[in-house]
Amino acid sequence: MTTTADLVTPRLDSFASPVLSKVVRRLVSANADVHDVLPGAVQELVKIRASQLNGCGFCLDMHTKDAAVAGETSVRLNLVAAWREATVFTDAERAALELAEFGTRLSENVGVPSDVWQRAAEHYTEEELAALVGLIATINAFNRVNVMLSQPAGSYEPGQFG
Repeated sequence: MTTTADLVTPRLDSFASPVLSKVVRRLVSANADVHDVLPGAVQELVKIRASQLNGCGFCLDMHTKDAAVAGETSVRLNLVAAWREATVFTDAERAALELAEFGTRLSENVGVPSDVWQRAAEHYTEEELAALVGLIATINAFNRVNVMLSQPAGSYEPGQFG
């Protein structure tokens, strides 16, 4: 059974571990490869949605704060989980959020259906789609690292990691 103490003390320090620090640096590098390809708002929305689905409080703390500093509104941030019913997202953002959901829930959905991919392809170039795939893959990896480590949420400061 998980206790409150378990939830506020990480199991490992990912920066002190020689192995895990290398893995995290490579994930950061992979994430940087998509940085200039997609609009910042789309990147943060995708990271937030995947983190919600994976239950990663640390990543939610980070990406909601970073998005707010970048000018994202609290209304949009609060509606990411209900994006299908919300009128505050563009069609392109909705397509990215849908792809993020299917790319995160691979085992539940048996992959990404062609119609989901096609909706994304209507709004993004091939290179932007490649960036979305890379972004979804890396945020899911970050989520898994942080959830397995029980990385606590709430103390992230925007820009803390560069």
